[in-house]
Formats: sequence, structure tokens, C-alpha cells
Amino acid sequence: MKTIVVLVTGLPASGKSYLAQKLAKDLSLPLFSKDEIKEMCFDELGYSDRAWSKKIGAASIKILDYIFENHLKAQQSFIVESNFKPEFDTEKFQILHKKYAVEFFQICCKADGEILYERFKQRAESGARHPGHDDANNLEEFRETLTKTHSYKLDVPGEYVEIDTTDFNTVNYSAILQQVKAIYTP
Repeated sequence: MKTIVVLVTGLPASGKSYLAQKLAKDLSLPLFSKDEIKEMCFDELGYSDRAWSKKIGAASIKILDYIFENHLKAQQSFIVESNFKPEFDTEKFQILHKKYAVEFFQICCKADGEILYERFKQRAESGARHPGHDDANNLEEFRETLTKTHSYKLDVPGEYVEIDTTDFNTVNYSAILQQVKAIYTP
């Protein structure tokens, strides 16, 4: 049996978490999320400002790396969700591919920048997001990030699907699920 890792990536507020949770449920696969780890760290260590949030974010990535490498050692497939950045994460995943013969299925969520910013702003101001992220106090920093064109595609072997989530009603989830099922059989 081959080990499959479904990488769900993209900008904040692009629908990564929603999609990853749905896939994890439908495929009966464990899901590891950088933000969930980050929020557990906030709950345990406290939170204050954006600098602290970034520091906890860096630690969360280290924890996430540890978790998924241990799953790869055990030849267990899983889903991992984060805003992976090609300049930092591509080499890491290439090394894991060689070391564990893992097959990647990469899903990149994208949307119109202004819509992403509005979703992000709504989420930040609604109180639905953990206050440790300190998003509401840093909207201008995120405006620049969210409204620029970015490529979150990692240069790793395996399938790649880009999903435009500007309008969630147009996303063909069934097709995405079938594509993943085509390479993953428990």
C-alpha cells in the first residue's frame, strides 16, 4: 500500500480548512492543521500580539513537521492543511518524498484577492477566529498579502489541483473527492 499525503494549501480565508475537514471526513483520514496546533499553543502559552503569533506559528510548523514525518515513518496516509509557502516548504516535501516514497496530492485554494480580504476581515472582526492570531489588529498587513497574486504551488511530485473558491457554490467537491480517491485506496 502506498502512502498518500493530501496537501491543502492557499492563502488565508481561501477555504483550506473547510475543504480539508470535508476530505478528511469523507476519506476517513487524519487531518493535521497548522492553525489548530497554533491555537492549542495559544491556549496553553497565552497570546498577546502579532510578533507572538508569528513566533507561535513558526513553532506550530515545527510540531506539524514532526507529526507528519512520524506518520510517514509508519506509512500512514493523511491530510495536512496550511498556507505552505513554496520558498520554504518545497525542499522539505521533496526530501520527504525521496526518504519515504510518499505520493502527494496537492490542492491549492485560490480566490479573487478583494474577496479573500473581505472574508478575512469578516472572520477577524466576527470573533470566530482565535484571538491569538491577532488578525483584527493587522488587517492592513493582510490586505497586501491577500490582494496580491501568489502561487502556493509546491514543486513536488504528484497530482496538483487548483480550486477557485471565489464562489464556493461553483466548487465541484465531488470531482475533487473522486480525484483523490483515484490515487488513495485504504
